Amino acid sequence: MRIVCIGGGPAGLYFGLLMKRRHPDHEVTVIERNRPYDTFGWGVVFSDQTLGNLRAADPKSAAQILDAFNHWDDIEIHFRGRTVRSSGHGFCGIGRKRLLNILQARCEELGVKLVFESQASDDDVRDADLIIASDGLNSAIRQKYAATYQPDIDQRDCRFVWLGTHRLFDAFTFAFEETEWGWFQAHAYRFDEHTSTFIVETPEHVWRAAGLDTMSKEDSIAFCERLFAKYLDGHALMSNAGHLRGSSQWIRFPRVVNREWVHWKPRADGGSTPVVLMGDAAHTAHFSIGSGTKLALEDAIELANSLDAHPDDLRAALEHYTSVRSIDVLRIQNAARNSTEWFEHVDRYASFEPEQFAYSLLTRSQRISHENLRERDAAYLSGYEAWLAAKTGASESARPVPPMFTPFTLRGITLKNRVVVSPMAQYSAFDGVPGDYHLMHLGARAMGGAALVMTEMTCVSPHARITPACPGLYTREQQDAWRRIVDFVHAQSDAKIGLQIGHSGAKGSTRVAWEGIDQPLDDGNWPLVSASPQQYLRGVSQWSHEATEAELREIEAQFVRSTQMAAEAGFDWLELHCAHGYLLSSFLSPLTNQRTDQYGGSFENRLRYPLQVFAAIRAVWPQDRPISVRISAHDWVEGGNTPDDAVEIARAFKAAGADLIDVSSGQVSKDEKPVYGRMFQTPFADRIRNEVHIPTIAVGAISEADHVNSIIAAGRADLCAIARPHLANPSWTLNEAARIGYLDVAWPPQYRSAKTQLERNIERERAQASAAAGLSPLERAQRAEGTV
Repeated sequence: MRIVCIGGGPAGLYFGLLMKRRHPDHEVTVIERNRPYDTFGWGVVFSDQTLGNLRAADPKSAAQILDAFNHWDDIEIHFRGRTVRSSGHGFCGIGRKRLLNILQARCEELGVKLVFESQASDDDVRDADLIIASDGLNSAIRQKYAATYQPDIDQRDCRFVWLGTHRLFDAFTFAFEETEWGWFQAHAYRFDEHTSTFIVETPEHVWRAAGLDTMSKEDSIAFCERLFAKYLDGHALMSNAGHLRGSSQWIRFPRVVNREWVHWKPRADGGSTPVVLMGDAAHTAHFSIGSGTKLALEDAIELANSLDAHPDDLRAALEHYTSVRSIDVLRIQNAARNSTEWFEHVDRYASFEPEQFAYSLLTRSQRISHENLRERDAAYLSGYEAWLAAKTGASESARPVPPMFTPFTLRGITLKNRVVVSPMAQYSAFDGVPGDYHLMHLGARAMGGAALVMTEMTCVSPHARITPACPGLYTREQQDAWRRIVDFVHAQSDAKIGLQIGHSGAKGSTRVAWEGIDQPLDDGNWPLVSASPQQYLRGVSQWSHEATEAELREIEAQFVRSTQMAAEAGFDWLELHCAHGYLLSSFLSPLTNQRTDQYGGSFENRLRYPLQVFAAIRAVWPQDRPISVRISAHDWVEGGNTPDDAVEIARAFKAAGADLIDVSSGQVSKDEKPVYGRMFQTPFADRIRNEVHIPTIAVGAISEADHVNSIIAAGRADLCAIARPHLANPSWTLNEAARIGYLDVAWPPQYRSAKTQLERNIERERAQASAAAGLSPLERAQRAEGTV
């Protein structure tokens, strides 16, 4: 096979040497536009895991790279005059030039042909069987065949400059400095015996306000030296981007995604030659998670593996390569997106105390979790847990209280922990009356350890129900049935119970879920009302009509009546449902509100009716009990509400007297295209909490104590609503406490004998797993105590 790599960066060089090492008879050429040993930038970072991949792929070059690495375990964070240090992170730094030199020399040793100072394009390549487009971030080949690759390039908000210094840092260092214009941060790490990388970053508006857009290169470097002088110990900052002048050395990071990675280029003989994207030409991941070079090298490894796995079918090999790598890259890019957004919005977390600021930074990508931090540095995490427990007023115990089990108070209600049983439709009421099923369902979960048990959406009138089997609170019979459930929860547990009230709007008059979710009833339908006429399922659902002013006054009165009845029934908490396309949500979203009166059009007008209903129920709800509001923070449809809108919606409800925002997303339109993933809605709760400064509930794909601990400890939300795991296990909270080894949690007296057995079984499983991993009895005991 004849292979040509256009671009002599890490991707092209590494793929070239791998293919030549495995197949000496292949003709492999790498073409690079720069001179042999030219490069820009300073050091690059790998994790220990990446080094393992390199050792498996080519032990010789891996050994040379490892010899040139500077290894460290610590991360040091400087914020508001304090330093927080955490260990066990396992990173390596190497000079970019040194890395390229090692790869170049290894290519030459193996017989790869290296061509330098050549500005080649794919048109200059003759008779190649495979062309690798590894021509970097600004890939000319990607641009040339953009119709095939369909690139999506997102220029991120921060400006950064990549500098060097002879100040040798002994940890991966993050330094934050507040100026009159805003926040600047430095990312610094040592990569050889003489030099450290020193990246300075700040949001675009801060960069411009500070005048850096008009400064010369020398003046901007001097600016950075003054700003970070306390960390440089008298050392200068240096630039090796000699070809750049003035503000052009400050760049914005482009996030690159390509829908396709292979272009098949027609040949004169009727065949076609694949042109395959690799490295930065195919994708980028923000430097704050140190993965650009890692991704490039792992692209090379996977493509070489795929070609070997399909030696006689090039198309199958390339399909395998793109399917495997696109998934791996997506995971990294999702983490990088979270990390990038954190650094773009340092001001969002500037009110945190240094302890929580540092924890938030360490876990910003959501790849490092609470328990993962414990594995890396148990002493650090134990100290942080103790600090957080003391701050929240948790009772003292033999070991620090996990964040999940710290108390939380709103108005006159104190929750014993941070777990909420999320509202979940059960479709089991008769004429809107909750029965024994609801007593069992809600009562079991209240006894299962959660701090707050929320009812499913409970409707304010018969026509407000989603299905005929949904509960309501508009008759005395319903109120008495709810009071029975509330009394049981209060008598048999120390949990609180909340009522979520709402109106289905255009999504009503449907069958129960297991008979066809969102499908209209076969008969017995009732008229539907919403902000504007709509059909939730096109061609299937009933059409709703636009609510008249008289209907809106009547519906507002129904919400007030249900609120008063809820207070009389003894509920501890009230939540107003303004999400998921139901009636109040239909006013908020421009997708469903086409009104031309005072309730439609502008953002302020769309807010008017939901705020009007909220003010009416707040006026009659007891002042010592909280009211939360559930919103859809993202419609996931172009032209719909975005997270920016959600912040303003939350701000408006806070001003109206809301105590907390329950942050969900979607279900407003069937055209939605949500991006799912672990804790995928938590960033919305994080943003609202820390920009609007109102408590939030995080929801969505939160399924482990580790998730809850991470979210609460990082200040991303104040409570976590758990849905499906609670359907599978009513005692989810108690089980998770045992699973993470937190034993100071109260069980119902009837179940206490099961508590000790469960804890013994889990400890036995841990011991067996530790033995299998080769740990000594002492190490197993230390791990159980959290001392290692």
